[in-house]
Amino acid sequence: MNLPVCFSPDSFSRIKRGTLAVLLMSGTTPSRGFVPGAGVSGVLDPPSFADAADLLLEPAERQQASGAAGLLLLADGTRYEGRLFGSEGIAQGELVFTTGMCGYQESLTDPSFAGQVLTFTWPLLGNYGILPGISESSGVHPRGVVCKQLMKTPDHRDSVGSVHEFLAAHGVPGIEGVDTRSLTRRVREHGTLLCVFGPTECATEMKKILTEMTPPDADDLVASVTRADAVLLNPGAQDDDENSLPRLAALDCGIKHNILRELCQRFEVVWCPASMDFDTIVSEWHPDALFASNGPGDPAHPGDATSARESLAAAVRADMPVMGICLGHQLMGLAAGLHTYKLRYGHRGANQPVVDLQSGRVYITSQNHGFAVEDPNKGMLAPHPSGARSEVGENTLEADFEVRHINANDRTVEGLDLVGKPAFTIQFHPEACPGPHDASPLFDRFSEMVADYLVGDQRAVVKGGGR
Repeated sequence: MNLPVCFSPDSFSRIKRGTLAVLLMSGTTPSRGFVPGAGVSGVLDPPSFADAADLLLEPAERQQASGAAGLLLLADGTRYEGRLFGSEGIAQGELVFTTGMCGYQESLTDPSFAGQVLTFTWPLLGNYGILPGISESSGVHPRGVVCKQLMKTPDHRDSVGSVHEFLAAHGVPGIEGVDTRSLTRRVREHGTLLCVFGPTECATEMKKILTEMTPPDADDLVASVTRADAVLLNPGAQDDDENSLPRLAALDCGIKHNILRELCQRFEVVWCPASMDFDTIVSEWHPDALFASNGPGDPAHPGDATSARESLAAAVRADMPVMGICLGHQLMGLAAGLHTYKLRYGHRGANQPVVDLQSGRVYITSQNHGFAVEDPNKGMLAPHPSGARSEVGENTLEADFEVRHINANDRTVEGLDLVGKPAFTIQFHPEACPGPHDASPLFDRFSEMVADYLVGDQRAVVKGGGR
């Protein structure tokens, strides 16, 4: 089996699932697109969606990066020189970093990076190229990419192009040759910073852009990445005994493809826009449970994030099983009457340790977030120097809560359990793409919670909540 140069346990976790496993192990190039219902028992004709790598499967003239001189400017006045790749235009956004050694394609296509300029701390970027069928969305979401060294010629038999070609196809600029160690230390010490980079000859224009730039999380970033309409991903999904799976409504706040794949193995999944209100979801789709996804930006933004929070709270009040991941966790915290606040530099990478306070177990997790839920007793830990935070509101859940998970490094809240309700949230990403799969059983925890709810509610699973 020909594996990527940077191959890790999280890659095995990703590859072993679904039809992609068979294709990679047989040496057959996976087909284009994203089909989360493929391979699910009982599903005959699942819908297909675009994968970000599909653009590299189209015939097109490709050119190597020019290597033109580039300049990266930070809001604190710091400047770095480098060489341009990708679309080679001007990029602007909030500078963040991720610590993963591999899984760069998943990071580039993670909607939670919308509005940000992404720095890779691992010095090599792109050594196994871009693979079809493993992206986390249909697009590249960072506004720009920063790295130490770009690999011009990837080495993997299933690669369909380089990172340069991938970014160029999606119109995203990149800059290499930057001292990313120095850059990361600056962000760690001073917090996330606004930045701009582009051709050196555009320095005057970029300085003007930087002085006029506003934080991207002031925008409705969830609205920029969510779906436009609801769609059933795996109609007729069954378990091994040919019983219909419970129906789950998944609110798309910027959901990753591999989260949808995991959900489709356990539920009949309706992929819903973040703005779709709870009453409409219930009347049109009759779900048995609700899921709130990861996503970008400020969880307290009055746009689509607030709409998703209201739907989540309504589901909890209706005693419906609810699970939230990342932004979904933060929305639950707001609905519980807690502050959300901006972290100094966030948690982004595949090696974040999380403690389960109930069992004492430590999970090594994949994370990507810049905001957190305050600790009800200790307050806001590791806050950003800007002091950005939400207004505190009332508890709209009609339920008490307890902190279940905390980050072992800075003790920030990483998970909530609702008392007396079939609902919980986690700040990390149990689908492990990229990252370790320590936390993947949490999907099973939710599945079991839904099954117990259906039995207790005296509704047959085979009828999917009375549909």
